[in-house]
Amino acid sequence: MKTSSRFIVGSMLGLAFLAGGYSGKSSAASGSPSLEVAARLKHFVAEKEAQAKAATNDISVFEPFFAAANRGDWLTVSNLFMELRQRVGPYDHPGFTPMDERLHGLGWQAALEIFGAFDAFNEGDDKYAMAFGTNIIASISPGNIYFGGTDAGRFIVTALQKSQVQADPFFTLTQEKLADSAYLEYARGMYGDKLYIPTTNDLHKCIQDYTDDIIQRRSKHQLNPGENYQTGPDGKIKLNGAMAVVQVDGLMAKLVFDKNPDREFYIEESFPFGWMYPYLEPHGPIMKINRQPLTTLSAKGVQRNHDYWTKLVAPMIGDWLHDDTSVGDIAAFAQKTFGKQNFTGFTGDPQFIQNAYSQRTFSKLRSSIAGVYAWRAQHATGDAEKQRMNDATDFAFRQAWALCPDSYEAVFRYVNFLLQQKRTADALVVAETAAQMPANQGKEGEQIRQLVKQLKSYMNSRKPSSDTNNALGF
Repeated sequence: MKTSSRFIVGSMLGLAFLAGGYSGKSSAASGSPSLEVAARLKHFVAEKEAQAKAATNDISVFEPFFAAANRGDWLTVSNLFMELRQRVGPYDHPGFTPMDERLHGLGWQAALEIFGAFDAFNEGDDKYAMAFGTNIIASISPGNIYFGGTDAGRFIVTALQKSQVQADPFFTLTQEKLADSAYLEYARGMYGDKLYIPTTNDLHKCIQDYTDDIIQRRSKHQLNPGENYQTGPDGKIKLNGAMAVVQVDGLMAKLVFDKNPDREFYIEESFPFGWMYPYLEPHGPIMKINRQPLTTLSAKGVQRNHDYWTKLVAPMIGDWLHDDTSVGDIAAFAQKTFGKQNFTGFTGDPQFIQNAYSQRTFSKLRSSIAGVYAWRAQHATGDAEKQRMNDATDFAFRQAWALCPDSYEAVFRYVNFLLQQKRTADALVVAETAAQMPANQGKEGEQIRQLVKQLKSYMNSRKPSSDTNNALGF
């Protein structure tokens, strides 16, 4: 039996999400913030400091950090945060005990939020960080709930809200910390009188539910890539690894969704949660989680999102990527503009091309929407619906890849989709182009280069045949 070409990306895809899909920073700091960004950060720092000081625990250990943040002194903020981080210990797991008890509670959580905001604006370009945050904020109706996923989706949006603490204009939670008991305590302190925020008991139940599920699926050999566990001497399962945290986060997000039925939900996705897909629809730059599963995504809604993103990306990379733009055309653009920094005839913004963090933030948003379309295509019941969703998927992935040609997530997800469409040659073009990008030279690009080798191996091993399905083993 031939090995399916899905194997090429199967085990690597999870790693790309968890390790390479959104990591990667710009090579140099963006310099001093703009006056607008500086004012926004100053307001945010004041709110976080006041929130921490209202707590009962001693926050004197944080005072130098808050003072540096109020001055806008990024270097000192960074250095002091790293010192605090060393004294906290492994805070990002359920039931942690900080090495220094003064670093527990609101003080530490406020420092995390401040550092995250400073770091995101420092790594990104102010113009595009502001566009990222304000576009997301504008898309969410007041009084509802927003799940931030990536660092940018959490920290930039949090910093640009009128008031995170007062949920003005909406409640902000982060999908990546719902399996962290300390974060849950922090969120309850802000929103517990208005929302149902899961308790530590809820967290332990979700962990147990996932453990039970692991045991059941293990017996059927149905574990997913990255799902790691250990069996102790007593025979009990102990979860470990990033994928376990992701899965528990997903269960906790579902609990928040179910327990707050009177609120609308929106998400800027980090790692996709399987339960959400039937409920998701594109909503401007992000996605809305509908209260009931959707039978289909309306043609009008898909077109509206198509037009939204076409207008959004045009000032960044130019207005040239349309429905009939080929993979080869995008590759040529990437090699010239991103690879050689040749802006002859370029109608976009060189400022965007020269900031990796900005590229990744927008590419990630578009890739997440493409993932929803891809899920819809896989679950379509009719040929016309499948083709419609495949077309939407392809266009969204082409935009995501054009925005950031070296993005591991955009590349791996798009290659996976192209292989399912039996478009192996296009998949190879995407992978080879990504491998040629400056950011993917050296160790940083090892997974991409391995992907190229595997794609070539599959193509070279195919028997001469016009039957692509049989050649690829589907």
